[in-house]
Amino acid sequence: APPYGTAWNQTRVCGDASSTEMQCLRPLRHQVLEYKAKTTKNVLAVPIRTFMSFLSVSPCLLFLYINTIMLYSLKSKPVFRETSRYILFGNLLFADTILLVTSQLLYILAVAGLFVIRYICVVIVLVAIFTSAVSPLNLSVMSLERYVAICYPLRHASIVTPGTTGVVIAVVWILCSLNTIIKLVMLLVLESMPLDQFMQEFCSTSELFHLKIHNQVDNVFISIVFMTVGFIIIYSYIAMMMVAKSASSGKDINTKARNTVLLHLIQLGLSLSSTLVPTIVSALKSRAMDKATQIEYIVFIILIILPRCLSPLIYGLRDKTFRHILMYHLTCGLRCTVEPIKISSY
Repeated sequence: APPYGTAWNQTRVCGDASSTEMQCLRPLRHQVLEYKAKTTKNVLAVPIRTFMSFLSVSPCLLFLYINTIMLYSLKSKPVFRETSRYILFGNLLFADTILLVTSQLLYILAVAGLFVIRYICVVIVLVAIFTSAVSPLNLSVMSLERYVAICYPLRHASIVTPGTTGVVIAVVWILCSLNTIIKLVMLLVLESMPLDQFMQEFCSTSELFHLKIHNQVDNVFISIVFMTVGFIIIYSYIAMMMVAKSASSGKDINTKARNTVLLHLIQLGLSLSSTLVPTIVSALKSRAMDKATQIEYIVFIILIILPRCLSPLIYGLRDKTFRHILMYHLTCGLRCTVEPIKISSY
């Protein structure tokens, strides 16, 4: 017999005297069934949520693994450490990998429902903002390196050296730090909330920098960066096209260099698309959609993660020398030999 005894098929009356009999009466059977349904749903929700979280994180983990192998491949051979274009490519990979780690960390904190101390959130968000600006500036430097190699081939070896490349990379990181320093100073001056308290919302850029002036500063910085980088890449591409038309030899090298710069322009466009994420997220939150969190993460994967991971991977696979080393490490050394290929400075 059910544990509820004879009350299983009976009804109960609520004690509110102001209520009518029809309002107070409710079958006890329905209450028990609803309770069991809710309990079953809550029990199933935990593994389903865990599985869906794993599916969401797995693409980022895959790209993180590939980026790590690519960085290791660049450090494994002296020729990669001494050639300017590979040094620049390694800097691009390093910045995108840090951005991938910090972005994924913010997502994991949100999925786990963890509220962190405010200064920890500040560190994670500022690192993500800092590294996100490195990629477009690094692309412009890579385009200029190809421009010098094609338009000034005799002076390329003297202009583009590992030393000058290191100086340029340092300048790029310093320029990217300006926006981060400005945002940190504005946060300390304009915000009244102490940094040693737990946040009331999940750690994110929008929750940390919610004032309108932060968006204005971001828009100015992003506009200057992308307009400058876009001009440099387009100018380099047009200049190399003009040199290719007048050159009687080396057309294959010129074509490959132009395609590389064109890939940089596509990468810049994909990086620019990431600036649409805050607008999309704000629209989702304003409409209070039930699946806003899931849609927000899909947008995050498509507009931020994929452009930062697929473009460097395609760039690396296009290079024959790097492709052989990369495939060797990705297959954990199953390929016993790596074909020796001559590396050209062009």
